Amino acid sequence: MTGKSISRREVLRGFGTALALPALEGFLPLGLAARIERPPTRLVYVYVPNGVHLEDWWPQQEGALDSLPQTLEPLEPFKEEVSVLGGLASAKARSNGDGPGDHARASATWLTGVQPLKAAGEIGLGVSADQVAAKSIGGATRFRSLQLGCEKGGNSGQCDSGYSCAYSSNISWQSAKTPASKEVNPRVVFDRLFRGGSGPEARRASVERLRKRKSLLDFVKEDEEGLRLKLGLADRQKIDEYFTGIRELERRMVAFEEEAIAGIPDSARPTGSPKGRASHIRLMADLAVLAFQADVTRVVTFMFANEGSNRPHRQLGISEGHHTLSHHGGDLAKREKIRKIDHFYVSQLAYLLGRLQGSAVGEGNLLDHTMLVYGSNIGDGNAHNHDDLPTLLCGRGSGKLSPGKYVRFPNNPPLMNLHLSLLGKMGVSLSALGDSTGRLNI
Repeated sequence: MTGKSISRREVLRGFGTALALPALEGFLPLGLAARIERPPTRLVYVYVPNGVHLEDWWPQQEGALDSLPQTLEPLEPFKEEVSVLGGLASAKARSNGDGPGDHARASATWLTGVQPLKAAGEIGLGVSADQVAAKSIGGATRFRSLQLGCEKGGNSGQCDSGYSCAYSSNISWQSAKTPASKEVNPRVVFDRLFRGGSGPEARRASVERLRKRKSLLDFVKEDEEGLRLKLGLADRQKIDEYFTGIRELERRMVAFEEEAIAGIPDSARPTGSPKGRASHIRLMADLAVLAFQADVTRVVTFMFANEGSNRPHRQLGISEGHHTLSHHGGDLAKREKIRKIDHFYVSQLAYLLGRLQGSAVGEGNLLDHTMLVYGSNIGDGNAHNHDDLPTLLCGRGSGKLSPGKYVRFPNNPPLMNLHLSLLGKMGVSLSALGDSTGRLNI
């Protein structure tokens, strides 16, 4: 690098654009370029609905993950980066006198551990684990947290036996009455993260880029050229990789938007989402990875679908709805279709892990510095139980986790014990969360 240091908060600016940069050696003060800053730890929660087919979920024996069951086979390349956690329970997702509504309670309590209010669609819950983390460490980044999803859902009205629709549509909660609503449109997420705000100039710039089919990077070219003069070879290579990822993501978004909004003028920003389920999930996953690369947030929640989702999976040759199939009643054909859906979702998780692992940071990669929980707050979809929850813990958490094993916890400890444990590893000092009873040895 040259003799000029770069501000830690420097971004590339252009018309209506403020593009955050990944961590570079050039951010270090003069004379300290050789010092490698320890990358921050990221926290990610990925939710899947309707439980799983548990017979194909659990490994054959505890200990090292020597072999994986059918549903988890897509994780074979990441066996040393994943732990399977068994025996966890969610007591507040049970009825506890409130009657039916297991799906609403499942998503509502997954990160809160608080019994949701059931009163003609009214809302009453608690702060979720991700938002506890966001309030504690979010001040270090431009966005305290990022909430992603692939299925729209309202925050008003009644769903699932009288519970508020907000419960089924959200896993992230800022307060007892306020969900941190997710965004399902990749373009909106991209613009929010990289276009430089939501003011009139930023909106005009976004429309201009769409109209002329220009990349966001074309708007910051002058700043980029000036930045390169300050960087050494390693930093220039990192910038090239980062920009390549942005251009590829833009290309894919345009392709899906053209399919989704055929006939709508190019100048109108699309509001639709990609039609392909896997493509939609992977676009959102790539946005999360880019956000981590630029360190614009360190906390992400991602709902692959809303709890109780009954969307079909036609990409798998399945025309029946997921929720309908989850109530298979032992029917062999329906059980096989549920296996395919479970396998599909784990395949999308494998994609996300691969993207994190392929993103270099410090002396390792993003997966080395991430703690990612994947799971559902329903165990077996047919039984609607809320114990022995299917839960994966992925990543090394900056050395705080030792993955690559199958652990079964005795006596059905609360799922919130896991979240409390991870918050502690994120540096969040908290004695209890929801219905937690202590921390887990993970």
